[in-house]
Amino acid sequence: MVVMARLSRSERPDLVFEEEDLPYEEEIMRNQFSVKCWLRYIEFKQGAPKPRLNQLYERALKLLPCSYKLWYRYLKARRAQVKHRCVTDPAYEDVNNCHERAFVFMHKMPRLWLDYCQFLMDQGRVTHTRRTFDRALRALPITQHSRIWPLYLRFLRSHPLPETAVRGYRRFLKLSPESAEEYIEYLKSSDRLDEAAQRLATVVNDERFVSKAGKSNYQLWHELCDLISQNPDKVQSLNVDAIIRGGLTRFTDQLGKLWCSLADYYIRSGHFEKARDVYEEAIRTVMTVRDFTQVFDSYAQFEESMIAAKMETASELGREEDDDVDLELRLARFEQLISRRPLLLNSVLLRQNPHHVHEWHKRVALHQGRPREIINTYTEAVQTVDPFKATGKPHTLWVAFAKFYEDNGQLDDARIILEKATKVSFKQVDDLASVWCECGELELRHENYDQALRLLRKATALPARRAEYFDGSEPVQNRVYKSLKVWSMLADLEESLGTFQSTKAVYDRILDLRIATPQIVINYAMFLEEHKYFEESFKAYERGISLFKWPNVSDIWSTYLTKFIARYGGRKLERARDLFEQALDGCPPKYAKTLYLLYAQLEEEWGLARHAMAVYERATRAVEPAQQYDMFNIYIKRAAEIYGVTHTRGIYQKAIEVLSDEHAREMCLRFADMECRLGEIDRARAIYSFCSQICDPRTTGAFWQTWKDFEVRHGNEDTIREMLRIRRSVQATYNTQVNFMASQMLKVSGSATGTVSDLAPGQSGMDDMKLLEQRAEQLAAEAERDQPPRAQSKILFVRSDASREELAELAQQANPEEIELGEDEDEDEMDLEPNEVRLEQQSVPAAVFGSLKED
Repeated sequence: MVVMARLSRSERPDLVFEEEDLPYEEEIMRNQFSVKCWLRYIEFKQGAPKPRLNQLYERALKLLPCSYKLWYRYLKARRAQVKHRCVTDPAYEDVNNCHERAFVFMHKMPRLWLDYCQFLMDQGRVTHTRRTFDRALRALPITQHSRIWPLYLRFLRSHPLPETAVRGYRRFLKLSPESAEEYIEYLKSSDRLDEAAQRLATVVNDERFVSKAGKSNYQLWHELCDLISQNPDKVQSLNVDAIIRGGLTRFTDQLGKLWCSLADYYIRSGHFEKARDVYEEAIRTVMTVRDFTQVFDSYAQFEESMIAAKMETASELGREEDDDVDLELRLARFEQLISRRPLLLNSVLLRQNPHHVHEWHKRVALHQGRPREIINTYTEAVQTVDPFKATGKPHTLWVAFAKFYEDNGQLDDARIILEKATKVSFKQVDDLASVWCECGELELRHENYDQALRLLRKATALPARRAEYFDGSEPVQNRVYKSLKVWSMLADLEESLGTFQSTKAVYDRILDLRIATPQIVINYAMFLEEHKYFEESFKAYERGISLFKWPNVSDIWSTYLTKFIARYGGRKLERARDLFEQALDGCPPKYAKTLYLLYAQLEEEWGLARHAMAVYERATRAVEPAQQYDMFNIYIKRAAEIYGVTHTRGIYQKAIEVLSDEHAREMCLRFADMECRLGEIDRARAIYSFCSQICDPRTTGAFWQTWKDFEVRHGNEDTIREMLRIRRSVQATYNTQVNFMASQMLKVSGSATGTVSDLAPGQSGMDDMKLLEQRAEQLAAEAERDQPPRAQSKILFVRSDASREELAELAQQANPEEIELGEDEDEDEMDLEPNEVRLEQQSVPAAVFGSLKED
């Protein structure tokens, strides 16, 4: 109490201490400038009355006025003390004064400024708060302004004071220009659209601007267009037309939206005619179907809304004559717009590719019934389309143009058009050839046959400078003389209208130019044949043969040989043979069968039978493997008819050696059947025995059944047993071939049940070998069921672990199926017990051991 009395007398007479405070007071007396001591004391007094706690803070701050910890805790405690009071309470003013005193020392602490500004915002003191924010920005360094501005902007947006907020935002953008989007959004929300448009235009034109919201420059531009086009009365400081047209040059992939925005601006401004002009300009300049669709739909909607508005106005105010005329005009304008859509769309496609021939034809079709427009379209098309860039066949434009004049009875104009077309530098010779052919057909349709011949002769005349057909460096006019299309038409006309000599000269010229096709050669030869010039026709065939190689020469050879045989028969047999040998020399196997059959027919009818057989024999080697079986059948049939059945034995043997297993099996069966009919039973049995080596009993049951029937009819018990032995040996041979067995099992199972998975339903995890084993067991069980029951048959099985005595007992039992081998065997061997084995010994000659022999 002495300390308390002394303190009260020397310092403050109103201080009151409790006994628990003495340790802290003594510590403070010893370290009165220690912040930790004061904080411990304050922490201890948290439960004390508020005035006493405030008094303690004041004592501490009087000694330590620059302590941020003390001021922060003190101000926080003072704000908490008045939190639930009315904002008009005088205590709020005391807290404000406390903050002001703190800023005498703590004006560089942004946290205290933020807390104070938030405290003033809660009080609703707008002017005081704004000035406090300004003081904070002036007091703090610029690096810490970013902490003040978010709260400041929130304060500005929270009150309907747009002018104050605008000024604040302008100051903020000087510090953070990348936040312009936030300012623009605020301007839109406060209906200050003119300044918003200005700011947005500035942002769009700034190439270094990066949107915080991740928007692209086009998105910002689109927002600007929407803003200025939808609010023409509020945006006065910008040239909207110039801005949007600038966007048309920058964003060429979004022309439709920008044109619609410009038209919408004029519509909202009340300049309807100007908007219509904008729409017309747009649909005449857009380059894509998507942009055209957007503009056209917007245009049609605008016209429809204008009609609806006019009708509504007329119904409200009463109709007058001028209103009816205006309404009719608007309806006619709308109908014309809808009817123009296909033509406008075609214009868009032609602007994309002015060299698209098909689109020009479609444009002509759209002008159906309007000759003047059709002529103008054709004229524009032939002047615009570049043959080297054209998509499609450019000559069809010239032909269709001439056809149009022809259909309207203007033949002279049609001829002029086609004549001009023959002078055009087409990319392909075929285009120019088609024009010349069309010239000829035009004259033929009007029965000017001589003129048609003259035109085609002119087309095929040799130019002053010859060039190869595929030489792209030369104009097509110098290469058209090698066009087969023109020559073919000229040949047809000469056959119909010209003389024999002129037609022959045309065909000869085609062959000399080496542009003929096999069909041209055949036509030439047939033409000569019709006029009875047979040798000349054969020469034509030979000229054609010299021009082509296999397989193109196949038709020429077939026709030539057929005609030669029909003409001379056997009178020039050696010459015919030479022709056949020439034809077969180098002939591919694919085309050899026809020639060999024709050759053999020639020998049969006019030559020697042995020559025919030799031809058939050569044919079996020369044709494709797939045709060998048919060739052998023909060979065998012809040999049997000419020389008799016995002569076919060698053919059968050769066929069996050459053909595949499946066809060889068929040949063996036919061979054996033939021998059987001839009474050669042993030969037939030998054939069956030979064929059995390629017949798996599991897959070729028909063969074994045929052999069995043969042995039943012609054999005996020994031959049947021999057949069964061969069958078992063959089956054992195939059983050792694992891959073959597996494939055959799968084949059999697939044909029986469809898929391998059907072999064991419900066991999808089982591997393929187990499935095969199951299927084998099923097949064995089915085979056992199918066998007829054997009378009194007893099959004896031996266990693998049976003893020698059991084996001897089983061996002594009578087997009903035992084969009697006769009584020639030694009786000594018959008396041996089953468990006895006779071993014979033989001495080895001494010379075998050589030097190893013992002394």
